Amino acid sequence: IPSIILWGPPGTGKTTIARLLAGETGLAFEQISAIFSGVADLKKVFEQARIRREQERGTLLFVDEIHRFNKSQQDSFLPCVEDGTIILVGATTENPSFELNGALLSRCQVLVLNRLDPDAMSALIGRAEMFERRPLPVDEAARDALLAMADGDGRYFLNLVEEVFAA
Repeated sequence: IPSIILWGPPGTGKTTIARLLAGETGLAFEQISAIFSGVADLKKVFEQARIRREQERGTLLFVDEIHRFNKSQQDSFLPCVEDGTIILVGATTENPSFELNGALLSRCQVLVLNRLDPDAMSALIGRAEMFERRPLPVDEAARDALLAMADGDGRYFLNLVEEVFAA
């Protein structure tokens, strides 16, 4: 798979997509957050990925909030992406054309994710109800209110539904 930048609002499945890609391709999954990580953390991840590569196992590196890395930090990904040491999957809520440097962006496919529509949100309720083995204990008006509060953010919506089930 190519390196990918997932661009979309919160709760649209960026992290889930990265985990699924790693699982389906048999790649080792490494996750870092640009908010909490620095160059030393990246060096460790790159070294572990190089070791895996020597053992003929690939690494999918998921970088949450990749736009938070400065330009020189973004440049540090280039050699590892170019030589196949890592498959980079970056997640951002910001327009990558403005927030990521051109060299990194040119080596990645950008996939745009949209807020979840009402049908997708209803499917989430259905899955939660199957998991809980009971219907969500609210009337139709309350369901609509939950949907409106979540505003297409699946993670936030599932948290709300979880709270309703727990109440």
